[in-house]
Amino acid sequence: EMATDMLEDPYKWLTPIGNFLRKSSLDELPQIFCVFIGKMSFVGPRPALYNQYELIEMRTQKGIHRLLPGITGWAQINGRDELELKDKVDYDTFYLLKKSLLFDLKIIFKTIIKVLCADGVK
Repeated sequence: EMATDMLEDPYKWLTPIGNFLRKSSLDELPQIFCVFIGKMSFVGPRPALYNQYELIEMRTQKGIHRLLPGITGWAQINGRDELELKDKVDYDTFYLLKKSLLFDLKIIFKTIIKVLCADGVK
């Protein structure tokens, strides 16, 4: 119910296996099902939690809400959990304006590197 970056001590809430799943991003794998049924894409803005009102409002003002949410995205590889909301929206806006197959492939490639290094995970 709460975004990881909003928790005071996220490790307090994670089991050892949950911590591994989070750092390795394996907790994201079930979202592949959503890609296959057309509710998500591989690349796009990360879905907001239902209670992230400020993020949802900021994205709606920029038109980002028109994009399918993605398993990974431009904001995801440029800071992940470490980004402020304004910065996430700026990265999502940049993606909206520059969206292309080559840009998506670049994001996927960089995502693989980030996941292998567990870079930017809180």
